[in-house]
Amino acid sequence: MNSPTVASTAASTASIVVRPAGAPKSHAFPGLRKVASAVPAEATDQLVARGLHKSFRKNKLTIPVLRGVDLCVRRGQFTAVVGQSGSGKSTLLHVLATLDAPDKGEVHFEGRRIDNLAPVKRDRIRNRNLGMIFQFYHLLPELTTLENVLAPIMIHEGIWRYLCHKRAHVERARNLLELVGLSHRLQHLPRELSGGEMQRAAIARALVAAPQLVLADEPTGNLDRRNGIEILNILRTLNREENLTIVMVTHDLAIAERADCIVQLVEGQVQAT
Repeated sequence: MNSPTVASTAASTASIVVRPAGAPKSHAFPGLRKVASAVPAEATDQLVARGLHKSFRKNKLTIPVLRGVDLCVRRGQFTAVVGQSGSGKSTLLHVLATLDAPDKGEVHFEGRRIDNLAPVKRDRIRNRNLGMIFQFYHLLPELTTLENVLAPIMIHEGIWRYLCHKRAHVERARNLLELVGLSHRLQHLPRELSGGEMQRAAIARALVAAPQLVLADEPTGNLDRRNGIEILNILRTLNREENLTIVMVTHDLAIAERADCIVQLVEGQVQAT
């Protein structure tokens, strides 16, 4: 199991809260313990966020969501971000994925700052290096399961280049769908799939471009307990066997306990215990 990593700034008293295996329990957040000292970004830190602030405007009201979040995720680490509804979990994930820009702060991936890149370069990084798994699946209703998984490759390569390598892409997509238990659903449309099956298809789609990092936003949130555990087992297997780095947002502590480390957000800040 990978060692957790922590980053903090002198401007904030909040610290990353992690739960490595076998850690003693804390009353503030059962199953967690605080790592007090800051750890600088190292060569093994694949994703680094420093001092992230993000606010949204509603009419004349400014609503702060992230209030100075620092985070380091090591290569091959499975990190769970937990917190109550409205704590900023999904906003943090969207900023890390460059789907949204921070008002202040920086996001670095593989040693390179990515939050300030031109939109086309951010799109390229997301398509090639980052896999996204959403709570509501976002499968295209007119495409089959196999076509939905292949969609990111089609978008990235363009139709002519895709057609030149179609056989290899289809084989990879089929292998991924077999891995997540959907080899019998290749030609089914999303409306013909259960919730658990749609989430499995979404996982295969997130992996088809062989990303280095997967960002998962409540991937078990719309599923019953049995299907949720199956999805988590798939993610954990990929993390361990493929050394895939995963950052997962969840409100379920039982799900979060399966991760290598836990980051707790409270009102847009990382909570110290």
